[in-house]
Amino acid sequence: MSQFRGVVFLIWMYGLILILGLLFLPVLVLPISWARWPVDLWLKMMFWGIRVLLGVRIVVEGREHIPDGGALIAPKHQSMFDVLIPWQLFSFPALILKQELAWLPVFGWYVMKLKNVAIDRKGGAGALRKMVRQAATLAANQRQILIFPEGTRVLPGAKAPYKSGVAALYKEMNVPCVPIALNSGLCWPAHGLNFRPGTIIVRVLPPIPPGLDRRAFMQQLEHSIETASDELSRKDNNV
Repeated sequence: MSQFRGVVFLIWMYGLILILGLLFLPVLVLPISWARWPVDLWLKMMFWGIRVLLGVRIVVEGREHIPDGGALIAPKHQSMFDVLIPWQLFSFPALILKQELAWLPVFGWYVMKLKNVAIDRKGGAGALRKMVRQAATLAANQRQILIFPEGTRVLPGAKAPYKSGVAALYKEMNVPCVPIALNSGLCWPAHGLNFRPGTIIVRVLPPIPPGLDRRAFMQQLEHSIETASDELSRKDNNV
């Protein structure tokens, strides 16, 4: 049953990308504000699908920690859900994402129109510097920058080493960093079709103020995210 549910939901998700993406294609040659409308419509329909097709309830805690203006957003990454929810919480986030996503037909066109930051993960230090420059420019225009500190999806209760990119952005942007803990992997798998009904909890944690040295920042960020995410992953996940 879980795999059938997953197939239906993925058909819904990718079908919406194709239909809405092609239907609103003319917005790609208009100012960026026009491209927000079809993306916001897609997100509303996606969250309807998450609720109705998957039987997943979403609970957001800690909204009072969301700052106004520029910020560095650092969520735990367990599933594709984690890419969607920041658009519901923050005014206009720009995502740091792998370059391959920007090359995808239709989806990639909107990704780049909205001035997200695509990074070549095999590009080494040069790619990192380019990412930081692009993100700092967007942050200066009051965009919130989202980066997954681990750089990859992990299973609930697991973790991967935190990458240097988040520390480089924190130093260059000089804005608060907002850690986000979650347990999305309990309902939406990192890979495969085993979607399960239940409750996804997203917890926005107290911002880390700018100005810490690299080591102190990384220790505080990892401790905040991992401690809260482990707690959420142990919660009863029944609807």
